[in-house]
Amino acid sequence: MTGLESYWYRISPLHLILLPASWLFRALAALRRLLYRSHILKSYRLPVPVVIIGNISVGGTGKTPLTLCLAQQLVDAGFYPIIVSRGFGGNSAQQQVTPESTAAQAGDEPLLMARRGICPVWVGRDRAATALQALLSHPQCDVVLCDDGLQHYRLQRDVEIVVIDGARRFGNGQLLPAGPLREPVSRLKTVDAVVINGAAFDRKISANQYAMQLYGELFYNLNHPEKTATAQDLQGLRLHAVAGIGHPQRFFEHLKSLGLAATPHAFPDHHPYQAGDLAYDDCDALLLTEKDAVKCSTFADDKFWVLRVDARIDSALMVHLLRKITLHGR
Repeated sequence: MTGLESYWYRISPLHLILLPASWLFRALAALRRLLYRSHILKSYRLPVPVVIIGNISVGGTGKTPLTLCLAQQLVDAGFYPIIVSRGFGGNSAQQQVTPESTAAQAGDEPLLMARRGICPVWVGRDRAATALQALLSHPQCDVVLCDDGLQHYRLQRDVEIVVIDGARRFGNGQLLPAGPLREPVSRLKTVDAVVINGAAFDRKISANQYAMQLYGELFYNLNHPEKTATAQDLQGLRLHAVAGIGHPQRFFEHLKSLGLAATPHAFPDHHPYQAGDLAYDDCDALLLTEKDAVKCSTFADDKFWVLRVDARIDSALMVHLLRKITLHGR
């Protein structure tokens, strides 16, 4: 944690400067939302239910694993979902993401989701326009999952799901730039579901609160995906671990929970890796997140191992979601 982010989980003398800016940010965010709710700013409704999976804070909370989990469960329930994302880190062009796309074109998280092969994935700066084009291209799709986009009010939504990091929670509770919040905690009272990723809260923050855990025990070789390894297989090797995600420490702690002692290397979220970034001399195996791995395939060697992580969710969340989207029509 570096730079301004290091002040998001405490209060310091610097906040004498940061807090006024934070109050202004809060006022502007509230005004913007009011303008959309009052129809002064135009928003767009799609012909199928729209489910937003977002957060009120900056940084990784587990939105992408949850989106993939919900997409798979919707498929299992007989629906035909489509995933729409901003495509952060890509070239901002409206496009369908395929397994052959690159992170430079589509962004790392959309590429990760497309390679899972659950359902079509589209990216574009304007999510409403992108979702409409995606539905025209895939007319069988009957529900849109918007990965991130809670604050993208141009796209009307039928269901809002907010993911909270159970360990980091809301930091110091302040809005940007004094804290990590994009919207105040009171925003949670207006959403359809609050999903707690990881450590449990000691208090109820929503009537519709659900638990989520991330799990992953099997590694696959980036150059040879059919080749897998368990944590036991990696024991005794000189291990390095790389994470360029919103909360790198979560990945490092997970490796420890598997009994692996790896030298950690945290990079900025969405970091565009080059071969020199990961050239460690004393390395028998380099452990990566899936999000990082999609940006390393062009220069990876056989030392690159990827941990697949999936979300396990409270079954009541899916019951709640199915009820909501059925209510709004397929």
